[in-house]
Amino acid sequence: MSPLNITHHHLAAGPVLHVAGELDYEQAGALRAQVEKLALGRGQTLVIDLSGLAFCDSTGITALLAARQLAQAAGADVVLADVPTDTRRILAIVGLDQIFTMRSGVDTEQ
Repeated sequence: MSPLNITHHHLAAGPVLHVAGELDYEQAGALRAQVEKLALGRGQTLVIDLSGLAFCDSTGITALLAARQLAQAAGADVVLADVPTDTRRILAIVGLDQIFTMRSGVDTEQ
């Protein structure tokens, strides 16, 4: 088991959260807490960089959905960056690939 580590920085377009480790039942609350602390504004984009994600269960996916809801409530968008293959496959199976914008890399010029 690898603990969850969340770091963040800001780009011109909005905050970037880098999520590394296991996003599971025990750790999903940490992601929610980090997103709730962000000062998201209308027109910004929250990028959740999953390049360091080792594991994501259904509770982790629920935390990603909660992050999307919080961002939308603030008038912001959410992008999932560098989603691992296993997680991308799960998102596709449950149709969330149609809900989330996913891309490769975190655009440092935003």
